[in-house]
Parts: sequence; C-alpha cells; structure tokens
Amino acid sequence: MSPTATETMHFGKNYHGFEPFKLTSPFGSWKELREQAPVMWDDRINMFVVTRYEDVKGVFEDWETFSSKDAQQPIRPLCAEAKKIMADGGFTTYSGLSARIPPEHTRIRAVATKAFTPRRYKVLEPYIRENADKLIDAMIAKGTNSGDILTDLAYDLPTITIFTLIGVPHDMIDQVKEWATSRAVITWADLTDEEQLPHAHNMVAYWNFCQSIVTNAKANPGDNLVTDLVNLQAAGEEITDHEIASFLYSLLFAGHETTTTLISNATRQLLINRDSWEAIKADQTKIPGAIEEVLRSAGSIIAWRRTAERDAVVGGVDIPKDSQVLVVMGAANYDPEMFPNPDKFDIERENARQHLSFGYGIHYCIGNMLGKLQTRVALEELTAKLPDLHIVDGDSIEFGDNLSFRVPLTVPVTW
Repeated sequence: MSPTATETMHFGKNYHGFEPFKLTSPFGSWKELREQAPVMWDDRINMFVVTRYEDVKGVFEDWETFSSKDAQQPIRPLCAEAKKIMADGGFTTYSGLSARIPPEHTRIRAVATKAFTPRRYKVLEPYIRENADKLIDAMIAKGTNSGDILTDLAYDLPTITIFTLIGVPHDMIDQVKEWATSRAVITWADLTDEEQLPHAHNMVAYWNFCQSIVTNAKANPGDNLVTDLVNLQAAGEEITDHEIASFLYSLLFAGHETTTTLISNATRQLLINRDSWEAIKADQTKIPGAIEEVLRSAGSIIAWRRTAERDAVVGGVDIPKDSQVLVVMGAANYDPEMFPNPDKFDIERENARQHLSFGYGIHYCIGNMLGKLQTRVALEELTAKLPDLHIVDGDSIEFGDNLSFRVPLTVPVTW
C-alpha cells in the first residue's frame, strides 16, 4: 500500500489497546476492536486487523480475493546479510501448504491427504499413549510432587509422534525444536537485523535436513509418511521431491509446535477452571468436547495473514488491492454473536467446534485430527495418573511475544 493511500485512511491512531506481538492477555483489546473497530488499519504492522467472526471466516473463505501467498513471509523483512546466508545455503522453500494457492495447493494437498490418513493416526495411538505414560511417570519420579506440563510432557510427546510419523531419529528432538523456534521467530516475531542472523543459519540447516529425509526415504523406504509420499510419486502422483521436502518443512514445525502449545493450554485452561477438570476426570468421554472449547478459547495460532488480490470490502471497510490483512481468529472465537457468553469456559458448549483456530476453507489444517488425538491421550493419562493435579499461579502465566503463535512460557503444576 502506498504512503498516500495509508494517509487517506480514516482510522486515527487509537489502537484500542491492541499490541500485535503481546499475547499474554489480548482479550480486552480484542473485545474493544470487535465492538469499536472490527476492521482496523494498523500502521505499526501495515495491516488491516480483522476481529469479528463472520469477517474472519469470510476472508478465509474467499481465497481468490484474499490470497495466502504471503502468509509465510517474515513480518519484518530479512536484512541483506540474512538473505545472503539463506541464498548461499540453498534455502529455496517457503511453504508446505498454508502459503500456496490453487491450482498448486489443490494438487499437493490431494497427494498429501492420501498419505496423511486416519489409518496412520489409529496405528499411532497406542504409541502416543505409551509415550505419554512414560513422560508423566518420569515427571512423577522426580519426587518433588511438582512439574511443568510444557517441558515435562508437551515438549516431547508431539515431537516423538511426528518424528515417528515421518521417520526421523528421536535423538534429534532438541535440534529440530531449535530449528522450529528459529522458524517461528524469523517469520512471526519482530527481530532486529542482528537477531535474524543465527536464525537464518538455522533455516538453512533445517531445509537441508528436510531434503535429506526425502533422499533417505528413497534409498531406505520404511513404514512412514515420507515413504508413502515417495511411493505415491513413483506411482504417478504429481508431486516433486522439492514439494515433499517443503511439506516436511511445514509438518516438522506445525506438526509438533502447535500441539505442544495445545496440550499446554488445555491443561492450563482445565486446571484454572477446576470444575472442568473434575468433569473430565469423572467422565473422560467429555475430553473431546473440552479440547474443542480449549481451541476456541486458547488456540495455539491466534492470527494469520492474507493479501488482497483486488480491491475488496470487509465489514464495510474498503481494503485496497495489495493490502496485507491480519485475520485474528483468537478474537473471532470470542465473538458473542457466534459464541454466547464467550468469556465462560464451557466444555459442553454446543458449537465450540465452529471455532476458527484451524482456519477455514481450502487451507483448513490438514493435521488437526492428529493434534486433537494427542491432546486427548495426554489429558486421559494426566487425569488418570494425577487426578489431584493443580496449577501454580495459572492466571499469571506469560506468553511469548509473537504475531500468530500464542505459546505459554511455562505451565507449572503440583500434586
């Protein structure tokens, strides 16, 4: 958007308390935005900020007008040195699916869906439960009657799962987590030029690793998702090695980071709302509904980006072509027009599944079932093994600075 166009916007400088990168307690500002400026131009991030449910859903649904093509571009453009590091290192990917558009997106997603099947989930469930048991037992074995759900359970569980799904050695957990952190901050955080540099080096290493997984799957096939994709390719499905590696580039990040956050946020929400914890402890069939309510009220991803491909109107506000749009799913999930009494955490909320935390439309999260499965198993095992679990200062937990990913820094518990 040109400076002249920006200057003609009639939004003033009242941001209604909205701080794009501060996610510890954004709910008051989201409420004020929905009520007073549901489509607000924010010159600090050069984006239109959209917060009402129907508007956010509408932007997701109209992918031809609001493209995902820039969804993975760094919020703060890379400095020249970071660009050089990545170019010299052969970094050539940008997205698995979320930033691709049809027909490319349609073609790659169709192939990925054939490999990413419910059969794979069912095969993994006993393994997920075994690992959850081991991690909880190890936390108990420390003998302190205290722990941190984030680091003791949620950190490793989904990472082990996704590594098994893909065929990655488990001894690489810490390394891949480091790469994943670099991807999150270099893309969605507000870094200085100097702060970008180590993360640029990590991105090169991460991308080279993803390519090596594909090469290895061809040389040494196994019972895993990557071999399935390679076999589909060999059978004539239209997907390249680069596209498979790009899919892994996204899956190795989103496949565990968002579930780490979901398990952490679920435990926190349920323990803060003690009646809900007691309810799922007494009746574990209520856990799936509880997870949907956690996704509504404390989703792992609370905002995503789109680019206007043509002049458009959202919520009565003109959106010029080429404008960046930030759809705040977290705010939309608290819209009282969609979710009555939205501030109440209600694990029996009938329409909780209509949350937008997994997006909407053609880019709806392909791995949502696996994330929910792992969170269900984690909660089943926690309530069975530690029924008297309590959170420590749950309302004081802080969340990391980020535009899109709302991640708690700790989830301390006692029993």
